[in-house]
Amino acid sequence: MADAEERTYDVAVVGGGAAGLAAALAAARLGARTVVLESDVACGLSILATGNGRCNLSNSDLDPVRYRYPDVARAVMGPRPEEALAAWFASLGLATAEEEGRLYPYSRRAESVRDALLAACLRAGVSLRCGFELTGASRAAEGAVWRLSGTVPAGPVRAKRGHDARAALRARRRALEAAPRKDEGISARAVVLAPGGRSAALCRLFRLPHEEERPVLCPVAGAFTAAPDALGALDGVRVEAALGLQDARGRHASPWREAGEVLFRPYGISGIVAFDASRRVTAGDVLLLDLFPSFSEEGLAALLDARAAVLGLPAAGSLTWYDGLVARPVAALVDAAAKTHDARGIARAAKRLRFAVTGLADERAAQVRRGGIPFAAVDEATLGLREAPGLFAAGEALAMDADCGGFNLAWAWLSGIRAGGAAAATVRGGAHARGL
Repeated sequence: MADAEERTYDVAVVGGGAAGLAAALAAARLGARTVVLESDVACGLSILATGNGRCNLSNSDLDPVRYRYPDVARAVMGPRPEEALAAWFASLGLATAEEEGRLYPYSRRAESVRDALLAACLRAGVSLRCGFELTGASRAAEGAVWRLSGTVPAGPVRAKRGHDARAALRARRRALEAAPRKDEGISARAVVLAPGGRSAALCRLFRLPHEEERPVLCPVAGAFTAAPDALGALDGVRVEAALGLQDARGRHASPWREAGEVLFRPYGISGIVAFDASRRVTAGDVLLLDLFPSFSEEGLAALLDARAAVLGLPAAGSLTWYDGLVARPVAALVDAAAKTHDARGIARAAKRLRFAVTGLADERAAQVRRGGIPFAAVDEATLGLREAPGLFAAGEALAMDADCGGFNLAWAWLSGIRAGGAAAATVRGGAHARGL
């Protein structure tokens, strides 16, 4: 690296996703000369994929219990995280709207979030270095400066225009991969690690502890014990239901239970409720599917009794008995699970359909990866690494994940703000500031 160009900053942020940009903005707003080092062709691309392109950017009730480590989430996000984020979004000029507790940009377009955040970073003086591949990291002998080595494109990267945005992005990435590169060095008094959900290589580079990553927030694979082959006929059927979790031996239900839409697939179950279940289950666990979560078992039995009296059909004799209650494929599943075909037996079956978990499915589509830097290595007040002064982490680089509904992006914003503010405070030699 003797001939490498070297640039000097107060704070360097590794990763230009949600957490990284929030950290960079927080640091810059506190007066720190800040750079974002992003390996992709542009910053903020991961934001565009959130919420099916609508960007579910937070939730109106950021209950710490929705997070993997509630006590850590509470400590990092603060006592009123909803208010803090509302003020932060307003500072970006970003208008928001709420749908059933989920917060979205008013435009319902993820580009609005990305563009507002990038514009705020540029107004604050943040430098964005895209196409930067980090290859080395060390602390200077005096211990006050981090030296980061990497490579960048040797000149402008030109790509052919695509017929749509996705094709254009693929072309830009191919051009970046093929471009000649040169060495570049970065010196910074503080570094924030925010690489997203794949932090293993970065942890090795900085010699940090790392919990192995695995996908979560994805469909759950398995089969219904009463009818193991039922999923083929159920494929594509959606129901409003609730899922509860039993331990592997089925001895008792855990406190976790959640209602919402469940989508049946040939390999198992999908939908938001199933995605949230994927954070909690392992192979051998049993999920209980309740098709009538707004009824008690007794209440449902009474409803079925009254319905049978009206129809003149005291007991289920065929799947037509279920018409008007559930779709035929669902009726076949309930019928197979019922030990008796009177109202009581059908009610019990419909509220306790046992789904035996074999693992997770479609892991490539997982919204989050569990794992990263363990919190035992981190000061929760600053998100600084205990054994590496001047080094901080945020977002999915840390071993935190949460349910669907904007909770993970809220963590990205708030942990980024905390880490970036603490990094700037370290440089300025003052107390920790949040940098909102």
